[in-house]
Amino acid sequence: MTRGIITIALFSLLGSPLAAQEAPSEPGPPSQAERQRNNAAKLAGLVAFVDASCADLKSDPEKFQMAVTRLGVDPDELTRGDLQLRAKAYTEIYQKDTEASCSRAAETFGASGKAIPGLIVRK
Repeated sequence: MTRGIITIALFSLLGSPLAAQEAPSEPGPPSQAERQRNNAAKLAGLVAFVDASCADLKSDPEKFQMAVTRLGVDPDELTRGDLQLRAKAYTEIYQKDTEASCSRAAETFGASGKAIPGLIVRK
């Protein structure tokens, strides 16, 4: 009987540090650099979408490269790895409603756009 009590006490002592440990904290909000990288992927997805799907619109490659560089991302990073996958995902999202996405791109990024004027131009 005492052996059983000792065994239970031993297991409870060994288990208590594990129970006392905090659960891993949830990841916090993304860092500023990560948000900038994601914004660059959004722009890359938008540019790819416009160039492939908007009949009367095209992107300005120089303005795109400048915008991505200002976000602190090397434009070459958008052609490989995680950023390329994110950009493709955004392109697919824009393709779900081509007409509305083309209109929004022209409005937001066109010559008098609110975000990056001149990123999207008429063909």
